[in-house]
Amino acid sequence: MRILLFDPFHGASGDMITAALLHLGADREAVLRAMASVVKEPIVEETEQGGIRALRVRTRAEARPRSLQEVMERLRDADGPPPALSMAERVILRLHRAEEEVHGPVVHLHEVGADDAIADIIGACTALHSLGVEQVAVLPIALGGGFIRGSHGTLPVPAPATAAILASSDLQGHPGPDEGELLTPTGAALLAEFATLPAPRLPPGKILSVGYGAGSRETGQVPNLLRVFLMEAEDLRTDRVEILETNVDDVTPEVIAYTLSRLMAAGARDASAIPSVMKKGRSGHLVRVISEPALSGPLAAILAEELGTLGIRVIPSVHRLILERHIIRVTVTIGGVTREVEVKVGTIGGRVSSVKPEFEQARAWAEETGVPVREILRRVEEEAWRIISREGGNGR
Repeated sequence: MRILLFDPFHGASGDMITAALLHLGADREAVLRAMASVVKEPIVEETEQGGIRALRVRTRAEARPRSLQEVMERLRDADGPPPALSMAERVILRLHRAEEEVHGPVVHLHEVGADDAIADIIGACTALHSLGVEQVAVLPIALGGGFIRGSHGTLPVPAPATAAILASSDLQGHPGPDEGELLTPTGAALLAEFATLPAPRLPPGKILSVGYGAGSRETGQVPNLLRVFLMEAEDLRTDRVEILETNVDDVTPEVIAYTLSRLMAAGARDASAIPSVMKKGRSGHLVRVISEPALSGPLAAILAEELGTLGIRVIPSVHRLILERHIIRVTVTIGGVTREVEVKVGTIGGRVSSVKPEFEQARAWAEETGVPVREILRRVEEEAWRIISREGGNGR
């Protein structure tokens, strides 16, 4: 799985994002053609900041306000891949919503209406599209501090439109190393649209290449650069779960079994009871539930109702890597009876790593035929592997 990781240690702007992606290896010809279709052909030049070589992009566009309709018309006439132009439209709408949230209904877009912002957005979206990555993550963004002068006068950093975009996204920020505006509204809107994977859920991976995009403003000791990594990671999906735990030593096994079944019926991802030795040497159980965060409250209530426990520990937001999974149907004849059994297949990077027949279906078949369930599971699994091998290793 190819992942793009943005490292905005000194903020981000539209031109910095475009430059960093070009430096990383995006299709320069396609990017320049798309940008030139809305303004003059931009200038891409090599530069150096803090001893680090980078690219800088200058659009050479005129600064003039435009209405949302005018901006969308320019996008529709742009020469770029349709998916990139659709993404650019969504970025524009993020900016438009942010301006309306801050300033009320607006006739002319100030932050996004300038042609250089339109060109940067089209360029950045085209560059991202050309890289063909599957996920994008963004590390916490340096925002800056102090005040800036804009079309509405003196404003605090981050600018109100930037703050509105951040508030409606999962991006995280911090003041950063320098004063001034480090993250522009265009930069915020692009990163918010690009991000598909929260940075804390980024799986381990190998860095394939690194790109640097330079900003136009000279800053202090920290170079005014945006860094981006192209990474390759195991093809594992990720999600977030919470773990609920409680210790009990005065509950019968029958009640524990009933509680576990009720938890599963209520939506728990998993529920188990682990034998343990508790205080004063008493035998007991550690009851553990894996839950979606939204269900933690209702599942904790079931634990309290059924087990009479007075305290439930919640381990929040546990990062979980999970295999890609799909179901195949396997037909096998055993004891003169032919049945179709569902088999769950787990894959990593397109390679099958686990095959598990559906136990309840195998058990029903065993009860019907008198064949040991272990034999049925073995025969179904063998047939599943034959199907997977015959169809190229992915079972589809």
